[in-house]
Amino acid sequence: MSKTSQQNTTTDASGASVIHTQAHSSGLQQVPQLVPVSPGGGGKAVPPSKQGKKNSFVDRNSDEYRQRRERNNMAVKKSRLKSKQKAQDTLQRVNQLKEENERLEAKIKLLTKELSVLKDLFLEHAHNFADNVQPVSTETTTTNPENSGQ
Repeated sequence: MSKTSQQNTTTDASGASVIHTQAHSSGLQQVPQLVPVSPGGGGKAVPPSKQGKKNSFVDRNSDEYRQRRERNNMAVKKSRLKSKQKAQDTLQRVNQLKEENERLEAKIKLLTKELSVLKDLFLEHAHNFADNVQPVSTETTTTNPENSGQ
C-alpha cells in the first residue's frame, strides 16, 4: 500500500488560508484545516460551514424562509414560557421556604420559653429540696433501730 496525498492551499474571502488534503490509499477523507494567513493573528479563521452564511442572500418571500422563521418563533415562545414557568416555580418555592422559616422561628421561641419555665421550676425545686434536707450524721445512721434487725 502506498500513501499518496495531495495538498491544495487556497485563500477564502476572510483572508484565511485553507489547506485541503486528500489521501488516495487510506480510504479516509480528511477534513480541511484552517490556517490564519498572518502569523500575528490579524484575522480569525472561519470554518467552512459559517463562511457561506454571511455572504448568502436570503429570500424573505420563500416558503423555506417562512417555515424557518415560524419554527424559530415557536421555539422562542416555548423557551420564554419555560423560563417564565421556572421563575414562577422558584418564586413559589421561596414563599414556601419563608413560611416554613417563620413557623420554625415561632416554634423556637415557644420552646425557648418552655425551656426557661422548666429550668426555673427545676432550680426552685432543687433550692427548696436543698433547704429541707438536713445533713445526716454518721451516728444517726448506725444507731437507727430499723437497720439493726437486718
